[in-house]
Amino acid sequence: MPTGILIKNIKCLIQTEDVTRIKVCGKEMSDLNVIDEAYLFISDGLIHDFGRMNDSGINKILAQNPRILVIDAFGKFVFPSFCDSHTHLVYAGSREIEYTDKIRGLSYEEIAKRGGGILNSAKKLHKTTEDELFAQSMTRVREIISQGTGAVEIKSGYGLNLQDEVKMLRVIKRIKDTSPIEVKATFLGAHAVPEEFRNNREEYVDLIINEMIPVVASEELADYIDVFCDHGFFTVEDTERILMAGMKYGLTPKIHANELGFSGGIQTGVRYNALSVDHLEYTGDEEIEALLNSDTMPTLLPGAAFFLGMADPPLRKMIDAGLPIALASDFNPGSSPSGNMKLIMSLGCIKLKMLPEEVINAVTINSAYAMGLSETHGSIARGKVANVFITKEIPSYEFMPYAFGSDLIDKVILKGKIINKNN
Repeated sequence: MPTGILIKNIKCLIQTEDVTRIKVCGKEMSDLNVIDEAYLFISDGLIHDFGRMNDSGINKILAQNPRILVIDAFGKFVFPSFCDSHTHLVYAGSREIEYTDKIRGLSYEEIAKRGGGILNSAKKLHKTTEDELFAQSMTRVREIISQGTGAVEIKSGYGLNLQDEVKMLRVIKRIKDTSPIEVKATFLGAHAVPEEFRNNREEYVDLIINEMIPVVASEELADYIDVFCDHGFFTVEDTERILMAGMKYGLTPKIHANELGFSGGIQTGVRYNALSVDHLEYTGDEEIEALLNSDTMPTLLPGAAFFLGMADPPLRKMIDAGLPIALASDFNPGSSPSGNMKLIMSLGCIKLKMLPEEVINAVTINSAYAMGLSETHGSIARGKVANVFITKEIPSYEFMPYAFGSDLIDKVILKGKIINKNN
C-alpha cells in the first residue's frame, strides 16, 4: 500500500499558506498566494508538506517514503477543494414546471403564493421515503464531488413538519457517514410557512421552538439553525425567537437574509453572532456597517440571483468597505438547480465583477469560514485536511472562471484518497 501521495511538477499550487488564516477581508481578497513549479505531499489524510520542485524537500520525501504514490501534474494546477457553505441538495424530484412559469413572467413570490416553490418541494418530500431521498441526494453529492467540492453544508427545510424535517436531517447524517465529502447539517424548519398555518404563522413558530428543535437537538442531527428572514416569510421577531431557542440547544445561527427586500435579517444575524448571513441582494450602508463590526460572514449566492433574474448585491461596495465575502451555490430545485462551484466562480466574475483572485478566496477560505471549517479546510496548509483537486492542463488560474462551461478537473482527492469521478 502507498504511504502517501506526492503530486509533482505542479504548474501552479493555489491558495498556499505558511501561516493559516481563518478568512480574507476587503482588499486582501485580491491577493492570492501561489507557488509555481510546485510539489504537494499528502500523508495520513492531511497535507504534510509542499514547496517548489527545486527545493530539497521533495528528495527527502521520496527517500523516506519509497512506497509513495507519485502523480505527475505537469502543466496542471492544484487547488484546495471548494467549500460550498449553502445548499439544499437533499430534496425530492425537481421543479422544472416552475422554471417555465418563470420564463412566462411569474415572480418567485407569485409562484409561492400559488402553492409552488418551497411548499411544492415539501409535498414531494412528504411522499418520498427516507431511502429514496437518500438515493436521490447521493446522486447530487457524487456530482458536486466530481466538480471539485470537498465540503458542503446541507439544510433541511422541505419538511415543514417534525416528521419530515427529521427525515431530511437523518438523510444528511447518512450522507455525512457514508460519503468522503465533509458535511455540515443545518436545521431550517423556518424555510416557509406551511399551508395549514398560513393564517397563523406564530403557531408554526411555536411548533418549531417547542417540538422540532428539542428533537433535532436530542438526536444530534444539526450543527446550525437557520431562518428565512425576509418579506413574505419570517419576521425579525420570529427569527429572534427561533434563534434563541436553537442557541439554548447549542445550535449556531445562520440566516437567509435580504433576498427579497430590506428585511432586517442582516442586522438580526449580527446581533445573534450568526456564522453567516446569506443571499444579501438588498444590502445598504446600514447593513454593511453592521457586518463590519461582526464576525459574521456575508455569503452571496449568485446562482440564485442569476436563475431568478434578481438584482445583484453591491459586491464591490462591500469589498471596498473592508468586508470578507464568501460565495456558495444555493443548490436547490427551485432557484439554483446546480451545485457547480466552478460556475459560481464564473458568475462571481461576470455578474458581480469580482477578480479571479477574489472568487477563489470566496469559494475556498471564506466559504470554509462560513461553515466553521477554515481551521481545517479551504487552503493548502500543513496539517489541514487533504481535500484538493488537480486540473487538466490549463494556461492560468484565471482560466478556471473564464471557461465557464468546461469540465477542467482531472483528479479529485478527498481526505487524502483519490476519488473516482465516475462513481
